[in-house]
Amino acid sequence: MYLGALELDILLGDVRSLKEKRSVIRPVIAALARYGVSVAETGDHDVYRRTEIGVAVASSDVNHVNEILDTCERAVAARPELQLLAARRRMFGPED
Repeated sequence: MYLGALELDILLGDVRSLKEKRSVIRPVIAALARYGVSVAETGDHDVYRRTEIGVAVASSDVNHVNEILDTCERAVAARPELQLLAARRRMFGPED
């Protein structure tokens, strides 16, 4: 079994409150969840214009894990209301 984790560091557009931040992040998380991954806001909870979203996926095929994480990263990068600053990826395999 392989586990892939993706951390997405995101800068949000014109957001002036935590309530606005949640209204921007909620649809992003919902869209990523459609790919069959576990996804949540994992950092920068109290900062208006920044967030970190964590994505995790497990599969018996390492190539499938990479494809899903690539798809998630591209989906976030394509959203015009935010800017993807960094994406960090970790892979865990049977030997870990």
